[in-house]
Amino acid sequence: MENGESRTALWLGEHAGNPPRRIVVVDDTLTADAAFQLANQGAHMLWRGDFHNARQLLDALARRVDKKKRSKAAVTPQQAFNQHRLAQSRRARLLGSLLLPLDEGLRIPLRRAPDVQAACGAVLGRIDEAALLPLRVLQGILGAAEWQRKGVIIPALQQSIHVHYGVFSPIRGEYIDLVANAPLPDTRLAFDIGTGSGVLAAVLAHRGVERVVATDVDERALACARDNIERLGLADRVVLEHADLFPEGRCGLIVCNPPWLPARPTSSIETAIYDPDNRMLAGFLGGLGQHLLPGGEGWLILSDLAEHLGLRSRDFLPQAIEAGGLKVLGRLDARPKHPKALDPSDPLHEARGAEVTTLWRLGRRGP
Repeated sequence: MENGESRTALWLGEHAGNPPRRIVVVDDTLTADAAFQLANQGAHMLWRGDFHNARQLLDALARRVDKKKRSKAAVTPQQAFNQHRLAQSRRARLLGSLLLPLDEGLRIPLRRAPDVQAACGAVLGRIDEAALLPLRVLQGILGAAEWQRKGVIIPALQQSIHVHYGVFSPIRGEYIDLVANAPLPDTRLAFDIGTGSGVLAAVLAHRGVERVVATDVDERALACARDNIERLGLADRVVLEHADLFPEGRCGLIVCNPPWLPARPTSSIETAIYDPDNRMLAGFLGGLGQHLLPGGEGWLILSDLAEHLGLRSRDFLPQAIEAGGLKVLGRLDARPKHPKALDPSDPLHEARGAEVTTLWRLGRRGP
């Protein structure tokens, strides 16, 4: 209800989470403390004031969320991870409570609002009715559009990968370097399972693999990979397929960089990080032998962060390799280079500091 009238708008559920149960109309007179109280009460706030003031209010909310009392000291790494996830979830819920109106054509009807039509249209598609979107989600869309424009430099390619909204960015270079430096067992045909941005398929083609079939179940990832492959001039050597894990046939090299942590994702972007019940990892190891040519290799790129966090036992991987009729031909290891691994204030610092990313060279046992 607003000014005594009932109003309706489209809720952009896939991007904005569950629809709000209570919406309070607010403007520039709302203080940060009052907004924080409303958010903690489970209310969503529909902003009718100046756009730049909304950004300042969101920053003030973030400071209040981040100043909350620290959780009790974690006893185990797994408890530290669970506390971290709970804190992330709470932060996302509270900061997602500040809503912006969108008119038909994805225009923001607020003072000093930027033109977001192109960036939002690329993610949300065509919308011909009034809609509501959390300011935090809008910031993510605009930030992704800028990252997509700039790209991420990949030294192994000596070019950039441009990542779409909702697709994981290849900012951790150690796993790419492992694929770029491992000895190739076959250069005729390779499969890249769960290609994401297409970066590993591009690296394989750049290294001289004549044909790469790259698969993914996410249409956004396939669209992103297609753009990158075409931009890099590799469209004649890299084929993209919508598939859950493997394409048809066999080849001499199959590469997979699955999500590293066996936990439940809470957003589309987290599906590149969290693999519930090790589904993709177990599926890859279980089906790898059926798709390898004799003498071929499967490259599994996997961090041991899950083991350090107590989320996966040390026995899981060797047992899954054996159950898949596979053997370890060799391994290449890399230490993490990202800032969190060196940040003692990070709640998962102990586990991150011990992390090793490994390229497992796997082959079939027997004929």
